[in-house]
Amino acid sequence: MAATPVWSVDPRTGKQREQVGHEATAREVDEAVRAAHATRGALADRTVRAAFLRAAADLLDGAAAEVIGTADAETALGAPRLTGELGRTTGQLRAFADAVDEGAYLDIRIDHADASLTPPRPELRRYKVPLGVVAVYAASNFPLAFSVPGGDTASALAAGCPVVVKAHPDHPATSALCGALLRRAAVAAGLPADVVAVVNGFDAGLELVRHPLVSAAGFTGSIRGGRALFDAAAARPVPIPFHGELGSLNPVVVTPAAAAERAEEIGGGLAGSVTLGVGQFCVKPGLVLVPAGADGDRLTEALAKALGETGPGVLLDHRMRDAFIAGVRERAALPGVEAPVTPGPGGEHTVTAGFLTVPAARLAGPGPHELLLEECFGPVTVLVRYEGRGEATAVLDRLPGNLSATLHLSTAETEGAAAGAAELVERVTALAGRVVVNGWPTGVAVAPAQHHGGPYPAATSHSTSVGGTAIERWLRPVAYQSVPDALLPAELREANPLGLPRRVTGA
Repeated sequence: MAATPVWSVDPRTGKQREQVGHEATAREVDEAVRAAHATRGALADRTVRAAFLRAAADLLDGAAAEVIGTADAETALGAPRLTGELGRTTGQLRAFADAVDEGAYLDIRIDHADASLTPPRPELRRYKVPLGVVAVYAASNFPLAFSVPGGDTASALAAGCPVVVKAHPDHPATSALCGALLRRAAVAAGLPADVVAVVNGFDAGLELVRHPLVSAAGFTGSIRGGRALFDAAAARPVPIPFHGELGSLNPVVVTPAAAAERAEEIGGGLAGSVTLGVGQFCVKPGLVLVPAGADGDRLTEALAKALGETGPGVLLDHRMRDAFIAGVRERAALPGVEAPVTPGPGGEHTVTAGFLTVPAARLAGPGPHELLLEECFGPVTVLVRYEGRGEATAVLDRLPGNLSATLHLSTAETEGAAAGAAELVERVTALAGRVVVNGWPTGVAVAPAQHHGGPYPAATSHSTSVGGTAIERWLRPVAYQSVPDALLPAELREANPLGLPRRVTGA
């Protein structure tokens, strides 16, 4: 049977650009995984790994014009946005190289033997080792930062794990280009090229998560697709960790005092956040609790004005465009739902931004309005108009897990002079992995203190996919008890020959 071709498609026209390759067969996936598995020993050298990550960043920066041009042709995200995304991508590669050099991620702990304790303590030395081959499932909306050269790949390689990436069908040419650059960087650093491989195809993705030599997986995408892979990972004879980012509504709460203080500012800021990247950010605010009354009306009018001035945009592919239009239509048809600015088709290949409104009472219990509590991917948000704190908290209590939750508070509330603000922070902490006050969730800084994850269905684990601690997903701890110094890994020997940070007997 002939191999299924993989085409690069221009979302601005819906036309095929070029054939990039073909969907990988089960045999080809097996070959890629086995070749990656064979490179584990070469990746063990931390100095070489760090050099590899920096070489990858340098090659990507050096090919910036080609990378950005190819990505824009396949995603319509625009050169300015993709230039920033490339900088984020190479920045996190270099940040993980720095983390590898430092070695704190190994979490070395040494407890010397102490016979005087009850019970007596033996000599214990603990650190973390790489899991093995990691399967990475690329995202549609970030063709660089969450795809082939993105955070999952960078953190897994930093941990010492070879990577096989299942490319996203929306940007196969970008994936092939970035994969080739990563493989060149590996060779330049003295590593086998097969520390990174890229495969295409839906069936290839299933073969990958089921392969016995794959030890963990990272995914960014839809709840439906992520849950299917998560279940496959758990159903294996030997289950593996599956770190998936699946979907998020990212609720926003605007207090009455905040609306009274700066309704127009909040409305304008919300419009910018909802339309950033044509509404295709995983942390787009999709449900906004706005007080009923005149101040909330001012916010709504400011939002309508800003969205009305926003031109049509191109979504990542026509399948997403069709799903967006159908999803908005279905939500707008619910009783009590209004569309002050109707989102929908802006042309044959584009969509327009907008928002819906609904009284909070409509979301008080089970029913068809539960659809409004599900993510709608694209430039739309739902304003829930609430009467009093009780209605607002009742809606919050019905929400699933989220990547983020945002509060817009007044000056008095942020300074602690008004009751209830701290309680509101506590309430949304239970809902989300990141809590934002008087800002917007779009824009996830790559920083050591960042957390990009949250309760299910936002994520399938409690780990982060952004920031320095993302490396922890691909490591497991091992403790050595009463092992002679000469037999220990160099990282754990008493003399600390590698000069690594470690905690010794609690200090």
